[in-house]
Amino acid sequence: MTARTPLTALPAYATLAQLARDLEAVTIPSLFEADPARVGSFSATAAGLHLDFSKHRLNREALAALVALAGQAQLVDGIEALLTGGEINNTERRPALHTLLRGTAAGELQGLYSEVTATQARMRAVSERLNAGQHTGFSGRTITDVVNIGIGGSDLGPRLVTEALSHCHGNLRCHFVANVDPADLASVLADLDAATTLFIICSKSFRTEETLANSLAARQWTLGAGASEDELDRHFLAVTTNLAAAAQFGIPAENCLPMWEWVGGRYSVWSAVGLSVAIAIGWERFADFLGGAAAMDAHFREAPLDANLPVLMALLEIWYGAFYGAQNHVVLPYAQALDRLPDFLQQLTMESNGKSVDSSGQPLPYNTAPVLWGAAGTIGQHSFHQLLHQGTLLCPADFILPLSTHADDKAQHRRLVANCLAQSRAMLVGRSLEAATASLEARGHTGADAAALAPHLAMPGSRPNSVITMDSLTPATLGALLALYEHRTFVSGYLWGINPFDQWGVELGKEIGTQILARLEQDEGETMDAATEALITRWRNVSD
Repeated sequence: MTARTPLTALPAYATLAQLARDLEAVTIPSLFEADPARVGSFSATAAGLHLDFSKHRLNREALAALVALAGQAQLVDGIEALLTGGEINNTERRPALHTLLRGTAAGELQGLYSEVTATQARMRAVSERLNAGQHTGFSGRTITDVVNIGIGGSDLGPRLVTEALSHCHGNLRCHFVANVDPADLASVLADLDAATTLFIICSKSFRTEETLANSLAARQWTLGAGASEDELDRHFLAVTTNLAAAAQFGIPAENCLPMWEWVGGRYSVWSAVGLSVAIAIGWERFADFLGGAAAMDAHFREAPLDANLPVLMALLEIWYGAFYGAQNHVVLPYAQALDRLPDFLQQLTMESNGKSVDSSGQPLPYNTAPVLWGAAGTIGQHSFHQLLHQGTLLCPADFILPLSTHADDKAQHRRLVANCLAQSRAMLVGRSLEAATASLEARGHTGADAAALAPHLAMPGSRPNSVITMDSLTPATLGALLALYEHRTFVSGYLWGINPFDQWGVELGKEIGTQILARLEQDEGETMDAATEALITRWRNVSD
């Protein structure tokens, strides 16, 4: 990705800055009053998802200027380069081809795609063998539980998808371990039988500290239960490029599936890293998951910018960050099955776009990725929605709502839907001082008392939010949803002029961690800063 014209130097930027100033004093409800066709014009549908972005401080002129900004940045060329193998990850000199894992641009990249299909055939064979009860452990009993050991993208994606699609699960139970804290692994293994447990180790290098520590502990647990070293291959698979390290661990090459350099960890759920998903929900449903993402890829590639869901969502992120100073974004899935979605999106967006230099290494003169946070509704209503409605921070929000449920209690789901729509509307309309006063008087407060309390009940409204709906949460719509946010993240990064596919910022902490571990284990290595030295001493005083 070569250096491009800075966002602030594009002609539409100055236009947008003036439009933002003009709209600052305009309430969002008044935009509805001025434009009866607003909802239809500020909505778009693709791949089973519907985006309503009408509740934003945005009029038709501002939307057109945002789309013009994307055009001036030559975004269409960037999209094509992403999807067809351009060297979009310029600092690591390689493409970012996670979309190829779901078949996008397979014809243009047939050589690489043949590797993908070969790996998928192996994944399918593993999934079907396990679900058919044909894989046995060291005692001859059938495997019943699968434990995925990974961290970051090797954990967050598979964990989210497996839990979100729990209504699709087959014959095996899938579990996840990520934290190097030994309590994480211990809590998972407490209810499992080593004779019927299979581990999948996801580590490109087979040296990731947390993953290797947990894997060695799982290996010892299996051996301690009666397995011999020659029988470990019945209980361990790996997704890695380091076949030698895996073999030394006890995992032969035929039990290893590849990780490719052109797939970043946070984009890897579509790859062999998703093996635990394919096992949990079955291969056909995993194929549907890939298909939903491919449908979003096709929309992203083909739809005009002004009707393109990922582009529109990214332009909203640019709009609020550049012109209204928003430094956070909240995601509110109204489905307990999606309660891991904010965790997944935190890595996707902040590891991708948490950068302060452009793709050529020059400092950026503006903020990039906002802090992403959130929680499942209605849980968040009873913790942080107070801030959304009455706080001083600008928090653009995405509500995500499956319109039907796989649960039996349809009446309770109606309550969930009502809550979601109510929170979105409350952010829009707020409550005026007069309405607050009237509400207090209806509760029995006197005129003077009501007037004194009214400011505490009043809410300003005009809090921007989008609503993303789907008919139901299925493998296909979940695939489309994750691909939507992937592409939104790419577009934002592209417009900011950064490379969203490297993550050098995670390296320094790992290096220092290795140095500190040497101090903790053998008291060797260089002296640290005074604060770190004091903490090492405190640890030593307790642990010795």
